Amino acid sequence: MTKRILLALGLSASLLPAAAHAGEERFSVIFGQKTVGHLIADTNGAKTSIDYDYKNNGRGPTMKEVLDVDANGFPAKWTITGTTTFGSKVNESFSRTGAKASWKDSTGPGSAVTKEQAIYVAQSGSPWALGLYARAVLKDADHRLPALPGGILSLDPAGDMGVAGKAGTAAVKVYALGGIDTSPSYIALDADNALFAFMTPEFVIVREGYEQDEAKLRAMAEKLSTERYVSIQQKTAHHYDGPVRIRNVRIFQPDSKTLSAPVSVLVNGDRIAAIEPLDSPATPGETTIDGAGGTLLAGFNEMHGHIGQDDALLNLIAGITTVRDMGNDNAVLDTLIKRIDGGTIAGPHIVRSGFIEGKSPFSANNGFVVDSEQAAVDAVRWYAARGYWQVKIYNSITPAWVPAMVAEAHRLGLRVAGHVPAFSNADAMMAAGYDEMTHINQFMLGWVIKPEEDTRTLFRLTALKRLPALDLDSAPVQKTIGTMVEKKIAIDPTIGIHEMLTQNRDGQVPPGAVDYIDHMPIGTQRSLKKAMVDTSAPGDDAAYRGAFDKIVATLTMLNRRGVFIVPGTDTGGALTYHRELELMQKIGMTPGDILARATLETSRYMGRGESYGSIEKGKLADFMLLPGDPVKDLKAIKSIAMVVKDGAFYFPAEVYPEFGITPFADAPKVTPAGK
Repeated sequence: MTKRILLALGLSASLLPAAAHAGEERFSVIFGQKTVGHLIADTNGAKTSIDYDYKNNGRGPTMKEVLDVDANGFPAKWTITGTTTFGSKVNESFSRTGAKASWKDSTGPGSAVTKEQAIYVAQSGSPWALGLYARAVLKDADHRLPALPGGILSLDPAGDMGVAGKAGTAAVKVYALGGIDTSPSYIALDADNALFAFMTPEFVIVREGYEQDEAKLRAMAEKLSTERYVSIQQKTAHHYDGPVRIRNVRIFQPDSKTLSAPVSVLVNGDRIAAIEPLDSPATPGETTIDGAGGTLLAGFNEMHGHIGQDDALLNLIAGITTVRDMGNDNAVLDTLIKRIDGGTIAGPHIVRSGFIEGKSPFSANNGFVVDSEQAAVDAVRWYAARGYWQVKIYNSITPAWVPAMVAEAHRLGLRVAGHVPAFSNADAMMAAGYDEMTHINQFMLGWVIKPEEDTRTLFRLTALKRLPALDLDSAPVQKTIGTMVEKKIAIDPTIGIHEMLTQNRDGQVPPGAVDYIDHMPIGTQRSLKKAMVDTSAPGDDAAYRGAFDKIVATLTMLNRRGVFIVPGTDTGGALTYHRELELMQKIGMTPGDILARATLETSRYMGRGESYGSIEKGKLADFMLLPGDPVKDLKAIKSIAMVVKDGAFYFPAEVYPEFGITPFADAPKVTPAGK
């Protein structure tokens, strides 16, 4: 029940049931319209035992929980064990006696003495916990509740809906639960305020027996997410009548990899109207933005995204004005592009890659999942007819189908990139005609694994432990690299995700997040301090660390030999993209090299150089304002004062608080026309 209904009935929120009804609650985990796992919660009195397990794309969490609640339905004792999506171990615990609470998670031990009621938010709890939090917050008069280890949980009603199932239609109430991360969680509660569903636009966990309406639940999540971003767009996108003069800025020039002398840049509509000497007088009707001696830099190209509404705006205000999407739900992506291009919500331009996967027990459920060579070739044709830039081939494709897929793609003017399908290697894929290799681990694994070993599972990541023993001067390595050079095949190495995989450790600030972790909500901070993989076996810690050194050495060799290396993250972009660029310094690129690669060079690579990638008269106004000089210190890209795209001006200082993030730079001074 909502507070409004309780008041209408003359009841107190404290009379809400402390816990869900006793007995077993069973949920199906659905991704890509396919059931991929389960969540089972068995409640007996104050104790609930939880079994949570799903696998999509050959990976997913496996968790066991035991939770005791007090008379108010708040956690009194909680243990969580298991493994995360990529295999790192979980051993989390919480207990509370009176006002004293103590806990241990991957960040280490913690404790607090609270004068008011506060609820512990688990670091690795299953989505069943969202219902627990919601019931606790509903007890509070304003639906706001202090959380441990920090932050404020909020619960906002988002409407009612009926969900069809085998037992008929269930009437549920939908809520947005916020305060845990940068975006709220959308949940549905039944008449007893027990969890009925957790939903995103792509992923649903729903009570068993109601799977048939999972599309309706996803649609509700998409609707609520869209409404949130429409509201943020209306509040934070600035449009000015007449020209906008950005005074006293230096322009990054990607061809020379230098900064210009101080100038003024004029924007009219969505185009760069002029670049004028600094002392040029303003014309009537101009809005003036003070660049304060900072740098104007063309928008970044994030070359490995899987973009959705929740990361579209965060990418944009991180200076990423174009994302190459490397695989998505095709219909969801089309809708997102229409909303962004129509100005309904904010986000980058999107260059589409058509995702083609083979049918197997380990399939990723995006794009097309095919079971024959003909179906794979038909998928290529489908993407070509809809204007996709390239196709991406994935792990479970039968290697023998790849030559036909590549031939059809090239016949229709599409490029081909991708993983190395299981039971093949990079040499075979390059011989088949790949234009670009995806992920450095995919490129290197053929040197250290056996032909029969299966890379459709987490093995494609854990096998990196074998890299330290690899001789980069060996004949197989040099043959593969020689093919890259000879055929001018590019690589999308996603260096940052490999750094996370091999270097992140429980309780430590990861090297890639040192510059932004303190700006993030408490839930995000805790997540960042969780290792991705299990390094507990003897020798594994050193092996993973050594693997990253070998990856860097390989990329250094590729860079020296002129292989075109594109910057992409596969981790959502935004702030992790800044780290991706920073890591390119480790392979021998200067800040100027990296900035040119991230802007004009990748724009030209995607056939967009005439309108994007540099700040010149007549090009699209697609750029950012940095207070610092990124040519001298690449870390300057982490503090962005303004981003311009599609005729709209965004100030990250205004946008970040909408996500619970502390801004990195102040907004520039704006003088309206006529002032």
